[in-house]
Amino acid sequence: MKHADNHLTPMEADQFGLASAALLRKGSQALPTHIKDRLYAARMKAIAARKPEKVRIQKQVLAGSSGSWSSSSRGSRGIWDVLGWVAPLIVLVFGLIGIAQWQEDSRIDDIAAVDAALLTDDVPPDAYADSGFMGFLKNGPSADSSSDTVSAPRAK
Repeated sequence: MKHADNHLTPMEADQFGLASAALLRKGSQALPTHIKDRLYAARMKAIAARKPEKVRIQKQVLAGSSGSWSSSSRGSRGIWDVLGWVAPLIVLVFGLIGIAQWQEDSRIDDIAAVDAALLTDDVPPDAYADSGFMGFLKNGPSADSSSDTVSAPRAK
């Protein structure tokens, strides 16, 4: 026998439950009174000890039950619900704008510092565009002075 044969459809399970309940009801009528009382007490104890069911409550944030933005049954609570998610969004937007502005100011300050250093330096700005000057900066002044001394003949 396969396992699939043992499963009941929902309708068959309901019929089985109803038939079982009818048989138990008939059988409980034949029980002595003291056993019925003990079963009743056990049933009441089980009902009292059961865990409460978790009820899922859905909350409508934007629209009330009538579909409008504010409902008379919600009162001022609806305003606080909307502010609860709008306020952080506004703070986030202003924070991002502030960060972008700070970065732009920092970039402008860096460019201004480079410009000030170029304009106050002893070397004219045109020298930086000269390829020979760039070679001078890469190799350093000691390379040019050593080549001058090597190429000059020594006198004895």
